[in-house]
Amino acid sequence: MDRRQYLGVVASVGVVGTAGCGAVAGRQTLTDPTVHADSPQRRSIEWVSNGEAVGELGVSGTVSSGVLDLATELSHREGTTVQSIRLRVWMPQTATDSASEVAVVSPVEGDSSPPPSLSLYTPQRALGTVIEVTDLDDLADETISTLDLLVRPGSETARKLTIDSTIELADSDVFNSGYTLDGELELTFPERGTQ
Repeated sequence: MDRRQYLGVVASVGVVGTAGCGAVAGRQTLTDPTVHADSPQRRSIEWVSNGEAVGELGVSGTVSSGVLDLATELSHREGTTVQSIRLRVWMPQTATDSASEVAVVSPVEGDSSPPPSLSLYTPQRALGTVIEVTDLDDLADETISTLDLLVRPGSETARKLTIDSTIELADSDVFNSGYTLDGELELTFPERGTQ
């Protein structure tokens, strides 16, 4: 084989190899998480890819003086980092009549970095309140359990709370640029109907 044929074969193999890498690379969106229900006030959703857990969001709630106290925990696969967290919190029974008030209680901060960017707002085309956390710095590769919420329902009898979540993860694997985790969980507070 002469040098030109050899270079031609090497170049075509390189193109095929590159094309294969391009097909594998990219952000993967996971939209059908498994729901785990420990109790009506404690739920979690878990996203799995290729038989391996990628991330899990858990929420536990209690009621005190009519206010829902929600503790969240986000864990993710080793080798991934959290780029952003977006939670939309709403109570379906009263969302169109009287919106619930939502507040972030716990400081979302790491050990040595400045606190992440946090914003709360009402979305234009959806019900509820959105909480967005970005620029997580040294929290990005940890389990995040420092985001607690208080929700004051717009009605005395509203019992169901829905949390829509979108979590962006970056992956250190050269063949995968990360994941978008979309899911919804619902908590029920039957005791609110008796207050």
